[in-house]
Amino acid sequence: MGLLNRFMQGLQKTNRLLKTDIRDLFKQQGRLVDDQFLAELFAILVKTDMGVGPATEVREEVQRTYRGRVVQMSEVLATIREKIRQLLAQSGEPIRFAPSGPTVIMIVGVNGSGKTTSIAKLASLLQQQGKRVVLGAGDTFRAAAVEQLAIWSERLGATLVKGDSGGDPASVAHRALAQSIEQQADVCIIDTAGRLQTQTSLMQQLGKIRRVLSRLVPDAPHEVLLVLDATAGQNGISQAKGFSEVAGCTGIVLAKLDGTAKGGVVIPIRQQFNLPVKFVGVGEKVTDLAYFDPDEFVQALFADFTET
Repeated sequence: MGLLNRFMQGLQKTNRLLKTDIRDLFKQQGRLVDDQFLAELFAILVKTDMGVGPATEVREEVQRTYRGRVVQMSEVLATIREKIRQLLAQSGEPIRFAPSGPTVIMIVGVNGSGKTTSIAKLASLLQQQGKRVVLGAGDTFRAAAVEQLAIWSERLGATLVKGDSGGDPASVAHRALAQSIEQQADVCIIDTAGRLQTQTSLMQQLGKIRRVLSRLVPDAPHEVLLVLDATAGQNGISQAKGFSEVAGCTGIVLAKLDGTAKGGVVIPIRQQFNLPVKFVGVGEKVTDLAYFDPDEFVQALFADFTET
């Protein structure tokens, strides 16, 4: 399945909501862009959970371009698409691979965000590229997380390194990376505790993991990916903001995008965290993780609007 089709699959609910509401906005042939029209458009955009700020920017762009004119749906859609593309613009590769030795990826996020499943999906995606992957079960505070990761590692045929329940996460990270080096693995993915802790203790724990990893591989970790639950919308953003600040995140994995009609949440996430969205979860299967491409995302978000 191509990237556009995968985004269309993941954005079905959001696309359906937008399609219905925007068609209602243009029930008659052509609409005058006045205050009522702009207010209705703003309300539709906010329903996708893109947030007041981005929705305001889109509305103002439509107002600047068309105010006082009678417009067709296709004209307004073209302007909305382009503005959202600008809001989502980002650069860089999804993963910054190490020039030699294993690439180390730390995964962080609050409990329930889809962290463990996202690790399995990322491991599967990397394996499809021919890379050998080692997993480190560093969330030692939750036995369920370790058990779930063990099930996934067995299904994927990936090496799993785990420690004692309640043990030192840095010790697990050290052993996982050491084993990656020994096995000449390409990638070492380290899970971390997802519980909400005070920032001080979280900083200490993540700082220790970082120090331990860098002793074995000087540039490690090469990526620190924050997993966010798309279905949590704005609540997920505020909940994870402190987490991302102390973790030194390099990018975002947006999980469960297929489970919400509020796919617009990608936009405020991209803006508020000032981090690139690197991957999105577009389904329940282990292969349902896609690289994030703003152009393909916007195309899927507004796909088939002219169909009757």
